[in-house]
Amino acid sequence: MLAFFLMSFALQAQEYTVQVKVKQIVPQRKVYLEFLNARGQAIKIDSLSPDQNNSVVFRGKVLDDGGFYLINFYDIANPQKVMVILEGNEQVQIEADGVNLPDKPGTYRVVGESINIKMMNQVMAISKGLEKKVIAWNAEIQKTPASQTRIQKEFETSQNAALSQIKALIPQMGANLVALWTTNFLPVETEMATLEIIAEKFKAARPNHVQIKPFLENLKRLKGVSIGSEAPEISLPSPNGEKVALSSLRGKYVLIDFWASWCGPCRRENPNVIKTYARFKDKGFEIFGVSLDQDKSAWLKAIDTDQLTWKHVSDLQYWNSVAAQAYQVSAIPMTFMLDREGKIMAKGLRGASLDQFLENLFKGK
Repeated sequence: MLAFFLMSFALQAQEYTVQVKVKQIVPQRKVYLEFLNARGQAIKIDSLSPDQNNSVVFRGKVLDDGGFYLINFYDIANPQKVMVILEGNEQVQIEADGVNLPDKPGTYRVVGESINIKMMNQVMAISKGLEKKVIAWNAEIQKTPASQTRIQKEFETSQNAALSQIKALIPQMGANLVALWTTNFLPVETEMATLEIIAEKFKAARPNHVQIKPFLENLKRLKGVSIGSEAPEISLPSPNGEKVALSSLRGKYVLIDFWASWCGPCRRENPNVIKTYARFKDKGFEIFGVSLDQDKSAWLKAIDTDQLTWKHVSDLQYWNSVAAQAYQVSAIPMTFMLDREGKIMAKGLRGASLDQFLENLFKGK
């Protein structure tokens, strides 16, 4: 009887219930539950039509000892998607608009008692707080260009404060998958020590988890791309389909910029990169943008919307991009500065630090 009870408890611990209430209905369309596999691909595992209360309830057992799931509203062009981390024994409630408007992404709210949901909500609140400030600052710069220097300092102060708040939450996350998700907010160039602390917890608790194992391997390899070494070659398709090689830019100082259309911090950083590029491009500076997108249309739209005029390439393989693996990129945005011979001069330069580096580099030239 005891064995039966323990087995029953274990089975229940693997189960989840996700109740979704949607504000806007798309006729003849379903709400989908998707699972992100180890390659970052979204696999549909369930679908339901909203009932008379505009609700659906997904029930099941977690896959792969827990992972990252998406609620995909209606699977239409540019669908609203909400991520939720499920490791078993969760009761989750989600309220969402259900659609993205052209000028306004759909809003949502996730409620649950699991450590993953609670910590994810806290990290998102910190990130959104910074994002609101960035929107206000960008609007102010458009009206008053002279305010850029002051705003850049305020941005760096706020960014550092947000990072400190997020880092303060990490000890509470333990070896839950929310800690893996939170690594996306930790710049590799400055937070290697924090990433290694997270990695040590994962090594001790669940080193073979399908989502954690690649993170541990990438972090281990990250130290292999060191300053002073020759930058690994990248030769990938450009937006028009023709392959462009990194080595074709020899003779210029090149910033390799790893980014993606879905990366909020990357998109917020782009206005600063545009200003930097305009200032130094005629002095022998070039940018080589490497996207970790999967959807080509989303990649091209981001280039056009953000007005990114430098060179771009992508194999549309998400985190499995051969370039990301060669450079051990485990979080974006991530940058590598190359000298004219193609050797790595610096890593992780962004914002004011990039401007200052280039200013010193081209001083007197």
